[in-house]
Amino acid sequence: MEYEKVYAMKFAKIYSLLTAKAEKKGRTAEEVGTIVNWLTGYDVQGIENAVANDISYGDFFRNAPKLNPGRKNIKGTVCGVRVETIEEPLMQEIRYLDKLIDELAKGKSMEKILSR
Repeated sequence: MEYEKVYAMKFAKIYSLLTAKAEKKGRTAEEVGTIVNWLTGYDVQGIENAVANDISYGDFFRNAPKLNPGRKNIKGTVCGVRVETIEEPLMQEIRYLDKLIDELAKGKSMEKILSR
């Protein structure tokens, strides 16, 4: 299944790609961390531990301390797919993060991104 390939990817690699995407557009790694914290409940230390311990992207979300209930209000498309219609729950969580980072890279204010 294609999802399993995504779930098996290393969180450290994905996080560095998300951060690079944001920084390329003039945003900061701290803003990416704030978004990850808002979405998953991981604090800075938790994110750093996930990167250092080389956990999978799937396990990063499966073990999230507290998924934000406001994430269900995230709407829009990522790679041509509407995030609110994704049926596979874990993939939907992953796509929520993608959508938020896309909004960050497009210049949306942190206040608007996190006010769900």
